[in-house]
Amino acid sequence: MSPTTLLDNSRYEQACDQAIAMCDGNLRSTIKALIMANEYLEAELEELQAAISAGCIPDSSRGKMRSKSSAA
Repeated sequence: MSPTTLLDNSRYEQACDQAIAMCDGNLRSTIKALIMANEYLEAELEELQAAISAGCIPDSSRGKMRSKSSAA
């Protein structure tokens, strides 16, 4: 394994430990929370993709674009 792979693995191990700790050590609750978060992100991605397809830029993206252009 390369050093980068080891660092990535360590990051994931820490993220797993944090998620489990946030659910008081209950693995079933941890998995449920992660599935719910994933579903939320998938729905948000679908909304953004639909907005982009319709030619709309979401408000949050506009703010980011303004800050990037003013920083240049």
